[in-house]
Amino acid sequence: MDVFVDFIKILIPASLVLYAAYLLVRSFLAKDIELKKLEIRSRSIETVLPLRIQAYERMCLFLERISPQNLLVRLNPGPIPSREFHQLLLSEIRNEYNHNVSQQIFMSEHCWELIRNAKEDLVVTINDAASELGPEATSLELSKKIFERVINKPDPIAHALTEVRKEIQQTF
Repeated sequence: MDVFVDFIKILIPASLVLYAAYLLVRSFLAKDIELKKLEIRSRSIETVLPLRIQAYERMCLFLERISPQNLLVRLNPGPIPSREFHQLLLSEIRNEYNHNVSQQIFMSEHCWELIRNAKEDLVVTINDAASELGPEATSLELSKKIFERVINKPDPIAHALTEVRKEIQQTF
């Protein structure tokens, strides 16, 4: 029986020391893992942040380029039929959008939805204005119709641009 008591006297302190060592090692490993995660996150930020800024810049440029006041002035080649100008406008908007669609991975879902909705709203506005004109209408008449429609309602492009800017400010 003395052997058993002596064994217990050795086993209990050894178990306590072993448990304390286990807790200590676990604590050090947890801190080491956290430091490594922080390091990886900081490297990721160094890599991704410039790409995100570039994406926001490109989307601001996209919104500015498709705004009616810029789009109509930039693309109006002179007196051409409104149907040709209508197709030219839609083609330009589609090309601009397709060129920048990959930037959505760097943006919030809300912000991307606003950009996409602004583009779609502009396409609907252009289509509605074109449908009101006859086959003999000119590009100037189509431009006037589009401006009339844009002036009479809230500007989704300006709203989307404001939200993109807010999101950029939140990043910094």
